[in-house]
Amino acid sequence: MTIERILLLIFAYLVGSVPFGLLLARTRGVDLRAVGSGNIGATNVGRALGRKYGILCFVLDVLKGLFPMLLARWIGVVSSQPQTDELFVWLLAGCASVCGHIFPIYLRFRGGKGVATSLGVVLGLWPYFTVCGVVVFAVWGMCVWVWRYVSLASIVAAVSFPVVFVVLMGAIESWRFARLWPLLVVAVLMPVLVVARHAENIKRLLEGSEDKFDRKK
Repeated sequence: MTIERILLLIFAYLVGSVPFGLLLARTRGVDLRAVGSGNIGATNVGRALGRKYGILCFVLDVLKGLFPMLLARWIGVVSSQPQTDELFVWLLAGCASVCGHIFPIYLRFRGGKGVATSLGVVLGLWPYFTVCGVVVFAVWGMCVWVWRYVSLASIVAAVSFPVVFVVLMGAIESWRFARLWPLLVVAVLMPVLVVARHAENIKRLLEGSEDKFDRKK
């Protein structure tokens, strides 16, 4: 592990730890921890401050995951045709940013659920996760529209991600398992973490008390 790779991982975690939702709420004089679900993510920001702030928070949280992935390419840590060891570092950078969002050092390790930041990581890991991410994002949007539960849509999208990745690995000849197996491991582990972070939402869904998305708003 070179110094460049170590610094990349530290940077990814610190960027992922930036609580954009909490900061946006403070600019409006709102304590996001005391509103709605108390979560610092885009969904709760949208409930507390309105749709435009929710969208802004979502974009910023996505960028937290996307930027470290792009930076890895820019500084040469990951080549255009990454080998297995480079994929490990690339994935670790993405996981560091997601862990930063979920366990932020600035908030005593009490953060959000990591869905938007995970999407940023997925979009930045071109082309392997990016293609899957586009498909899964469409699944998420469809689930939100049909069921009107953002949490349920996030869970379904997370679980569908490794399924889509496996299908693409079987369909695309150049995506060989021998080289890309670290991606498959993370494609399975990331949804497990996302679903685990939605434990309270799952409980409310089963009880019928989970908040629904308002299409009109």
